[in-house]
Amino acid sequence: MNESRLEQLFRFLEDDPNDPFLLYAIATEYRQADQEKARAYYEKLLAEHENYVGTYYHAAKLYEETGQNDMAEQIYKKGMKISRQEGNMHAFSELQQAYNKMMGLDYEDD
Repeated sequence: MNESRLEQLFRFLEDDPNDPFLLYAIATEYRQADQEKARAYYEKLLAEHENYVGTYYHAAKLYEETGQNDMAEQIYKKGMKISRQEGNMHAFSELQQAYNKMMGLDYEDD
């Protein structure tokens, strides 16, 4: 976690507290060092900016990595739905791949 970058992001957030990119960037900075803080920012994004498609993959991965697969599954599914509605098929594909892998559906033919 880069403290100076995080401080700068919080200064920007003071100017625009509802900017989803800033919330996402803060969650990303916290991701490795403080998973609880990262989760709080991802949850804020999911609640207040549900069309910010980039959140779904990273939030679901965080839940998956902490053994909360039920929450990860819900977030992957909602992310796939939102990304389709937004016409973001690249995000949909990434979410679907991650979801399939988590569910054990990413097998390859021999």
